[in-house]
Amino acid sequence: MMQILFNGLVTGMLVALPALAVALTFSVLRFANFAIGAMITAGAYMVYTLNVVLGLPLLVSGIVGAALAGALAAAIDLLVFRPLRDRSAVTLMVASMGVSFILENIVRFIAGNTPMGYDVALSRPWRWAGLRINVEQVQALAVCALALLVVWIIFRRSRLGRAMRAIADNAPLAATRGVSRQRVITATWVMSGVLAALSGTLIGLDATIDPQMGWLYALPAFAAAILGGLTHPLAAIPGALVMGVLSEAATLVLPSHYRIMVAFVLMSLLLILRPAGLFGTRWLTR
Repeated sequence: MMQILFNGLVTGMLVALPALAVALTFSVLRFANFAIGAMITAGAYMVYTLNVVLGLPLLVSGIVGAALAGALAAAIDLLVFRPLRDRSAVTLMVASMGVSFILENIVRFIAGNTPMGYDVALSRPWRWAGLRINVEQVQALAVCALALLVVWIIFRRSRLGRAMRAIADNAPLAATRGVSRQRVITATWVMSGVLAALSGTLIGLDATIDPQMGWLYALPAFAAAILGGLTHPLAAIPGALVMGVLSEAATLVLPSHYRIMVAFVLMSLLLILRPAGLFGTRWLTR
């Protein structure tokens, strides 16, 4: 049971990054970004190209790849979502599905379907108090914790964070106070791209990289964001931790490949019973 709880914590931290990206995008733009899975995949392959093809160390590759993924997300907003800014949330959601389809197939066309891995040294797992702890799990916990801390500082302690909260709460009123909505939107997309790339890198480090890897984490990310409350982005973090522990605990009674079903069932129940989430306010009728 302790091993399951530890694995659930690691899974939850990996889900927390894209879940936070989903919640940030929704709070500012008020639409569900279904391209988050493809952004995870694209970020992972960017880091793979830097690490394996160009021979850069994984740390450097991860930092540069995350920056490139943030730039890619901002470019997608410029080319796809900005022209549709005044359309309905459904239109934007469908557009994000199209972006997901295009990104995934570009990756598939360039890199193929063969699973790949980063150029890292093999290491033995650690044994502590009966737990089997992989080095990759420790690295994932450390990077996720640092990334979430940085986002929390930005969101709660910076002018950008105050502007994001103002736009999310009342965009027209924020505009009258001199808050640039477009700058906030661009910053939100950059942060979402960086979080997705970091998540993809850590997922690929823990397992393998393939064009479908992002899709496997997209549904748990949405479930975690909804569980926390989409109108409160930082609430996606505890939502992701709960989701990670539940998905790992489900392996006690279900085969491991059914873990994604747990996310789907939980998300469906939340949308029916408490669409505002545990910490959010009602948004379906706004």
